[in-house]
Amino acid sequence: MTKRARKTAKKEANYQPVLPLREFVRAQLFDTVVNLGIQQIYEILEEERAVLCGPRYRHDEDREAVRSGHVRGTLPMGGRMVVLDRPRVRSADGQREIPLESWEQFQAADPLTERAVEQMVIGVSTRKYDRSLEPLPKELEASGTSKSAVSRRFIQGTQRKFDELTGRDLSTLNLKVIMIDGIHFADHVVLVALGIDDKGGKTVIGLHEGATENSASCRALLRGIVDRGVSSERAMLFVIDGGKGLRKAIRDAWGELALIQRCQVHKLRNVEEHLPESMKEAVHQAMNQAYRIGDVKKAKKLLRNLAAKIKNEHPGASSSLEEGLDETLTVMGLGLPEQLERMLSVTNAIENLFSTVRSVSHRVKRWRGGMMILRWTAAGLLEAERGFRRIRGHRHMSKLVSALQEHERKVGVNHEIDAMRESA
Repeated sequence: MTKRARKTAKKEANYQPVLPLREFVRAQLFDTVVNLGIQQIYEILEEERAVLCGPRYRHDEDREAVRSGHVRGTLPMGGRMVVLDRPRVRSADGQREIPLESWEQFQAADPLTERAVEQMVIGVSTRKYDRSLEPLPKELEASGTSKSAVSRRFIQGTQRKFDELTGRDLSTLNLKVIMIDGIHFADHVVLVALGIDDKGGKTVIGLHEGATENSASCRALLRGIVDRGVSSERAMLFVIDGGKGLRKAIRDAWGELALIQRCQVHKLRNVEEHLPESMKEAVHQAMNQAYRIGDVKKAKKLLRNLAAKIKNEHPGASSSLEEGLDETLTVMGLGLPEQLERMLSVTNAIENLFSTVRSVSHRVKRWRGGMMILRWTAAGLLEAERGFRRIRGHRHMSKLVSALQEHERKVGVNHEIDAMRESA
C-alpha cells in the first residue's frame, strides 16, 4: 500500500459523522425551558392551593376550602395561548369556586397583544403569524394564532398605541420647533406634528385625520397640542409644507409669536411641477444656490431675478416661486450655523417618519375608515420613535433659543407701541 493510500485509509477510519448539533441543542434547550417553566407554574399553583386547603391527606375540621381536581384553562405563552390543567379550589361547603390569585396574575400578564402588534409592524402577515413563532412541545395544545384572533389583538394593541400617542402630557417638553406635514391614505390625510426641544430631541406630539389639509383639520391638530401642555404664549418656529390652511391655523393659535418656515424642498417641487423637463435641473440648481448663500438679502435677490427671468415663458412657475418667498428664508434670517439652518429649513425629519409609516402599512390593500388609518399611523410613528436621535446641529440649539427670545421681545415691543397708539 502506498503512503498516500495509508493516509487516506487512516482518515476514513477516524471519520466521525457530524450531527447538526447546534439545531439539536437549540430544540432541546427550548423544550427544556418551556417544560421547566410549566412545571414551575404548577408548583406555584399547588403551593397556593396548599395554603388555602391545608396539606394533602390531613383531616382539618376548620378548613374553609377543599381541593376540587383540575379544569382546563389557558395561559399566554410564546405568542399564543396554551392549554393547561388548572388546579381548582372550592369552599368547604362546595357552594362556590375560590379563584387562585397566582393563576389570575399569570393571565393578567398578557403579552399576546404586544407580540401581535410587534409581528405586524415588522412585516409578518396575520396568515403567517403562527409560522413566525417558536414551535412548542407536541404535548402542549395551543390556540390564539388564527388570522381573526391575531387581527383582533392587533386592533386592540394599535388602539392603545393611538391613545398613548394622542394622550401624551407635553407640558414637560421645552419645545422650540414644531414640524407639521401630512401623509395621504386613499381619500384621507393624516396631519402629523413633530416637536423638537431645546436640546435637539424629537418627539411625535400629535396627529389628526381629515379629508384635506384645510384650516379646520389644522386647528384641531394645534388645539390638541396646546390642550396637552404646549404654550401658545411663547415664540415657536413652525416648519411646514406651505399649505394656506395650516399657516392660517398657526397664526390663529400663536399670532405674531409664530415664526413660519416654508419647506424649501416642497417649494422646489412645486416650482418644478410648472416647468418642462429641459428646464427643471437649471432652475433647481439656481434655487439651491440661493437657499445655501447664507444671506437673506442676496437670497431674495437671486430668487426674484430667477422668477422674473422665467415669467414670460412659464408664468405658473414664476408665481409659485414668488408665493411665500420670504417664508422660505425665515430660518436663514435667524443667524444660525449652517448645519442647523439646513436642518430647520426643510421637513425632512418628518418625511423620514412617513417612510417608516409607509413601510409598516404597505401590505394594507383596503382602508376601512379613518380610525383604522390612525391606528396604523400611530403604530408606525411609535416604531419610528425607537430610532430617534437628536437632530443634526443640536449643539447649536442655544442660538435658536436666543433668536426666539429676541423675537418675543420684538413682539412685546410692537404690542406696547400699538397700545400707545390706540390710547392716543
